[in-house]
Amino acid sequence: MAEPTPTEPAAGADDITDELPEDLDASGYVGPYTFPNNNRRRIPAVIYLVLGGLCVAGVIVAGGGSALLNAGVLWAGVALVAFGAYGLIAGWTLRVDETEALALASAEVGFAVGHASAQQVWRGWLSRPTWRILLYSGENPPVQRGIVLLDGVSGTVLEWFTEKNPEDWAGLST
Repeated sequence: MAEPTPTEPAAGADDITDELPEDLDASGYVGPYTFPNNNRRRIPAVIYLVLGGLCVAGVIVAGGGSALLNAGVLWAGVALVAFGAYGLIAGWTLRVDETEALALASAEVGFAVGHASAQQVWRGWLSRPTWRILLYSGENPPVQRGIVLLDGVSGTVLEWFTEKNPEDWAGLST
């Protein structure tokens, strides 16, 4: 009787497999990532304004004689109008993209930049978009590092700080 030829076992539910998530798979790369603009907040803000205005108008037209259109609906309408107005004010247009922000930050710190990372954050009650940029110098290992806060609307540098890199990279050399 002949022995069966060994084959690779099929991956079962209990087997551990390692797979790269779809959003990190470089083979599906189709171009540079476009950071969403902050002014998209204006779309729901207009919806809140319209709904709030309809609530307030409905209460005014009903004149207080309706069980459905009462003071609660009026206060909800006022709250929606206020929140919609805030959304319109806080919906700043992001005029400085991440590439321009990295270039402006590199010019500010005064050293040749190697690795860098940009993160969009919001500043203040009016949620003004701000770029928070972490920079390392171009040496291997980096000698300096810095952080730059850059206004996303005007492109002005708000704050910046550089220092000698305190991280120990000796164990990572190959």
